[in-house]
Order: sequence, then C-alpha cells, then structure tokens
Amino acid sequence: MRTNVCLHSRALLAGLVTALSLAAAACSSGEPTLSAESKPEPLSVATTKVEHRPIDRYLRVTGSLTADEQAEVSAEAAGRVIETPVERGTRVAQGTVLARISSADAAAQLQEAEANAAQIEARLGISAGAALDAKRVPDVMNAHASLEWAESEFARMKSLLDQKVVSQSEFDQRRTQVEAARQQYQMAQNTAQQSYRSLEAARARIALARKAMADTTVRAPFAGLVAERLVSTGDYVTRGARVATVVRVDPMRVELSVPEQSVSLIKVGQTVRLSVDAYPNEVFEAKVRFVSPSLRSDQRALTVEAVTPNHDLRLKPGLFATASIQQPVGAAATLVPISAVETISGTSRVYVVRDNKVEERIITTGEKVADLIEITSGIAAGDIVATDPKGRLTDGMAVRQQ
Repeated sequence: MRTNVCLHSRALLAGLVTALSLAAAACSSGEPTLSAESKPEPLSVATTKVEHRPIDRYLRVTGSLTADEQAEVSAEAAGRVIETPVERGTRVAQGTVLARISSADAAAQLQEAEANAAQIEARLGISAGAALDAKRVPDVMNAHASLEWAESEFARMKSLLDQKVVSQSEFDQRRTQVEAARQQYQMAQNTAQQSYRSLEAARARIALARKAMADTTVRAPFAGLVAERLVSTGDYVTRGARVATVVRVDPMRVELSVPEQSVSLIKVGQTVRLSVDAYPNEVFEAKVRFVSPSLRSDQRALTVEAVTPNHDLRLKPGLFATASIQQPVGAAATLVPISAVETISGTSRVYVVRDNKVEERIITTGEKVADLIEITSGIAAGDIVATDPKGRLTDGMAVRQQ
C-alpha cells in the first residue's frame, strides 16, 4: 500500500514540473504582453470659452386667460320667443339679432300712443314733431280775433260817447266786453300751453312704446362669439331673463399675480411673453395694460392685467398661462451653450478643460438666451468648457481639444 502512494505522489510532482517548464518557454518565446506603463489615448472634445455679457432678464409669473368682454344678455321685454337665429359658437357683430320676442302687444301700445299724439297735434294745429307756436293755435287765433273786434268796438263807442251819441251804460258795456275778450284770449293761450304739455307726454309715451317695440329684438352688445344660447323658439321669457352669453376673445386678457418683492419691476406698457400648455412651442406677445394700485392681502401679490391679440381665436378663456416679463438690463451674465450642461438626477454640471484634463463643476443655472444658458455659480468668465459631454466625461479624464 505504501508503495502505491509513493508512486502517485511522484507522478503529480512530475506533472507540476512539466507545466512550469511550458510556462517559462512561453514567456521566453517573444509574444507581446500588456505593459503596466502603457496609457489610453486622450479623448477628443469640442470646447468653447465661457461668455460674460449683459442679457435680457425676465420675471416669470403665472395666470389665467379671460375674455376681453363677457355679457350675459337678457330680455328687456316679456313675451313668447318667436326666433333664435344664432347657435353656440356663432360669430356675431355688434347689433346682430340673438332672439326675437313676439311684438304684438308692443305694436298695439305704439299705435295707441301715436294716435293720442296725433289727436292733440291736430287740436293745436301743428305737425308731428313740431314745436308749439301759441299764436297759430286755432282757438288762440279765434280768441285774439274776438279781442281785436271788441277793442275796435270799444274805441268806436268811446268816440260816440264824446259826441253824446251813446249813453254811458252802453259805453261801459263795451268796455266790459273788451275785458272779457282779453280774458278769453289769455285763457286760450293757457289752454294751448296745457295741450302742448299733454302732447309732450303723448310723445314720451310714443318713445316708450317704440323702445318696448325695439326691446322685443335681443341684440349682441358687441362683436364676439355666442358662448351660450339659453332660450328656444316657443319659450316664454320674462323681463330680465337670460337669453344668451356673448364673449369677445380678440384680444384676450391675462390676469397675473406678481409677488411682492417684484412689484417695483412692473409698469404699464411692458412687453409680456406668454406660453400655454396647449401650444408648447409657441410664444404669444402681450402688453401690460393695468397694474393694481394695491396688493391682495391674502396672497401678498399684485394683480397685473395684460392683453394679447387673438385674431385666429386659438387662445381660449380659462387657459393657464406662464408669463415672462422683460426686466431692465442689469449685471452681466456668465453664459455657456445649453449643450455643455449635463443634468443627472436634478444636479447640473459642466466640465472645465484645464491642462488637458477635465474638471467636473457642479453649477446652478439662470436665464436661457437662445442656445445659451446663464450659469450663476460654479464657473467663471474665461473658463474653457466641453460643449458636448454626453455622459462621456469624468472628473480628471485626459482630453484633447478639437
């Protein structure tokens, strides 16, 4: 047994010696091996120098779009609706008919008022709409003629009395007739004035009747769109009942809330750039039209209103808007290409090239200016940065500038 074990051990030892010999031969055969001193080639990167110049700055606030005008149009007369020529979304001009109400009652009242006025005008002897000339009223003219006759008779009687032709009693009778005629003339003038006042009242009733007649037609108060139609043919409406809603959406208003610390930066006439989620790649220009004289105490914010054209009617009331309000040019900004900024998990960084190596810098960003972005901390003017890291660079990596 011991003899077999010894033979097996010697065989293993011989195999180990053979393997070592083969390995030594391979090392001396001249095959290439990786040297510990060899280094990878530097990565070629595009670079640019950090800019430092003034830029346009914007205050960013939010708000909602509203119609420039909105009217809840109501009926001014009671009656049965006989026509509704508009629908939702109908584009209307100022004065366009929204609904018609039966005008039979109003027409009868107008006819009665016109008849009453015509009767008084005939009595006064004046044409429709003319002013009063009391001396030309028939009753006044008759009274005036009677007065003139009485005065002429009185003058003749006085001459006869001087000649002792008539008695004193006859003379006194003629004098009394003159006084009576004068009173009749004055009364006729007063009656004409009273009749004319009645005519003015009748004409006022005509105006009211005509308005009642016109009120049976409900019209758009301004040009815009019909947002809602609330009645149909056959409905009975009372005075004050809502008939339709009309909105003017060109231009559109946007109401913005400006924080307290930025109040001094807002002025009427400033340009506002609007963006809405419905059109993510478009910017709409507006102008500040109103700045509230006081802040809202519940939010400590200032209400600002701007207006924007909406000729194509794409903007709708109620859309949420983000507004950028241009501010006066201030301190210069440090700028790099947007492509130079690499953001991972909310942390932004750039890679500064120095002595053919890159240094990773954690940065904070500010305004965007076309294809550049402001860097508010992390780098300085004059630094050289890689313009397109794309996840290829790490801190300390050797690079070669293109």
